[in-house]
This record gives sequence, C-alpha cells and structure tokens, in this order.
Amino acid sequence: GVWRQTRALLFKNCLIKCRTKKSSVQEVLFPLFFLFWLILMSMMHPHRKYDEVPNTDLGPLDTSVLVNFVIGYTPPSPMAREIMKKVAFDNFEDGLLTEEYLSEEELEEASFLKPSNFVGVVFKDSLSYQLRFHDSIAMSSIYTESR
Repeated sequence: GVWRQTRALLFKNCLIKCRTKKSSVQEVLFPLFFLFWLILMSMMHPHRKYDEVPNTDLGPLDTSVLVNFVIGYTPPSPMAREIMKKVAFDNFEDGLLTEEYLSEEELEEASFLKPSNFVGVVFKDSLSYQLRFHDSIAMSSIYTESR
C-alpha cells in the first residue's frame, strides 16, 4: 500500500543523495552561505534609531527674512495653484510672491536671474514635488525605516 510506496521513495531519495554527495553538500551549504552573507550585510549597515524629539515652542516666524521672496512653481495645474495659494496666504499675513511657469526650463532660467531669493517647486504629481534652488535640487522627504 501507501506505506510501502512511501518507504521505497524515501529509500530511493537516500540512495540518490548518497551517490551525489557534492550536490547534496551544496544544497545545504549554499543557503547557509547566503544567510551568513545577509547577516554580515545587515551588520555593516545597522538600522539607526533616533530618539524622540520633545515638543518645544519655536516662537513666531521671523517674516523679515522672507521680504521679496519668490516661489516659482511648475506645471501650472489647478491643484498646484491651490497648494501655492495656501502656502502664500494661509501661513503669512502679507503673502509670499508666487509665480507660475509653463516648463521646468523657464523655472531654471528664473532661478538664475534671481538666485538669492528664489525657490522653485516642481510638482511631479498631486502628492510629490521637488524643491529647486539656484544651485541644487532637494527631494521631498519621505520617511523610510531601513533598506
């Protein structure tokens, strides 16, 4: 019956493993080697845990720094206009000067003309953006725990 077939199959598999010792050893050692390699790599790049930052009152925002400050954005979509209107008027009494540009090239040209007080915002979609300064690009921060 079933027991005799199972025993014969088990015996056959044991004979195959005994006759092909090299591949049998490889079947055991390769996973152990890769496991060791993964542990070694995780030890080389440890997960950093940061302490909790206590709540503190930062005080009022010094708006004198933002005098004549220009925020340019592209592409000029209804969502981008709404976001930039909220940024300009909801957070500042006088409002910030915002300018919309049709393309990233126009935004870059404007940043070269007014490098000290210009920040560009390039909306990739409704949830992601890039900040463009006259000499660098800053990505939007997305919290990722570890690799």
